[in-house]
Amino acid sequence: MNDFITYLVSGVAIGCAFALIGSGFVVVHRVTRVVNFTQGTLAVFGGLIASTLLKGALPHGIAEIVAVLSAGVIGLIFGFIATGKRGTPPLISLLITLGLSTLSAAFFILFWGQNPISPPGIGGATDVLGARIETQRLLVVVVTVIAFVVLSLFFDRSYVGKGLTAAASNPRAARLVGINVRWMGFLSFGIAGVLGGLAGVLIAPTNAVSFASDLPLALGGFAAAVFGGLVSVWRTLLGGIVLGVVGQLVAGYLSGSYQTEVALLMMLAIMIVRYKSLSAEEAK
Repeated sequence: MNDFITYLVSGVAIGCAFALIGSGFVVVHRVTRVVNFTQGTLAVFGGLIASTLLKGALPHGIAEIVAVLSAGVIGLIFGFIATGKRGTPPLISLLITLGLSTLSAAFFILFWGQNPISPPGIGGATDVLGARIETQRLLVVVVTVIAFVVLSLFFDRSYVGKGLTAAASNPRAARLVGINVRWMGFLSFGIAGVLGGLAGVLIAPTNAVSFASDLPLALGGFAAAVFGGLVSVWRTLLGGIVLGVVGQLVAGYLSGSYQTEVALLMMLAIMIVRYKSLSAEEAK
């Protein structure tokens, strides 16, 4: 029973990281219709930058905040590169993000090497239903919930958030009322960078990151985003948690080498189900 609780809580924590990455996919896709495959890369940037800053004697809290903001700036740069040229089709922008992800892997190897890096997190453990759970994993869950609440309030209550929503729902009408849709697209990449960087900062202390981590993180995040239809951040959170829990149970009771395959199979199943539901709605 204790093993099950451990796998369950660990899966929720990993699922929350997937959800943060997936919400980055959602934000960018809603505004630009681009699938941003640098999301996993941005998470790796967050974890690695946090590790470097902590070694440079910056205290906890400040180091993580700087790392998250740095990932946001990198995401903004990626957005300029992928969508900066007017009239770039979403498919071309998608391919550019894939290329940026590949180039970033070489950058990681050059500056951080090939070995996985795990920055120090919050020490200690807490009893949860008789199982000892690392405090860092519980922190991941708490911070993720807070981040999603803030993200929802940002889109629902702030002028910038409403501008992003307007640019996503009706770009032409948004332009008529003075909203710069192009700049809203760049901003969405910056927000996605912050979300990805936050995921990396939170998950790296318990799951070491390296140049090879971007693909599993991107796949997990994209599967969560697909669960949310690439439009809903809260359904993305649910999808990420489901994916994380299933992956941890598979790793715990079978083999950890199957986790990526589980993500791909779940993403495929979700896409099939959603396609059938959309087809049924159109038939009506």
